[in-house]
Amino acid sequence: MPKVRRSKKRPPEGWDLIEETLESMEQKMREAETEPHEGKRINESLWPIFKIHHQKTRYIYDMYYRRKIISRELYDYCLKERIADANLIAKWKKPGYENLCCLRCIQTRDTNFGTNCICRVPKSKLEEGKIVECVHCGCRGC
Repeated sequence: MPKVRRSKKRPPEGWDLIEETLESMEQKMREAETEPHEGKRINESLWPIFKIHHQKTRYIYDMYYRRKIISRELYDYCLKERIADANLIAKWKKPGYENLCCLRCIQTRDTNFGTNCICRVPKSKLEEGKIVECVHCGCRGC
């Protein structure tokens, strides 16, 4: 099984705690990248990649901030090696963005009217029974 993309620098203490999970997520990412996309819109073919990217970043975030299992040094290593998305984690620390699925959902330049994505609208403000799916990443409400 191929290893998680890393530099030549040795990983810090505690890498063995998260390595197996990261390798399995990396394998899922490769499968999602090579999956056939016939019959799908361009955005729909990218949804599994966004989902796995979010899972990997959330895993590192939870291991450091919530469960406090990994060290600061290992956390910084994961951010520096781009195993986790530092910008997404920075948003998760802010109130109101704790469940943000991807950064494209809050970029106003990607929408017609200069607003956030539809998945950011609270469920109580949407029509009842209406299923909402984000155009960018496929989430159904973050």
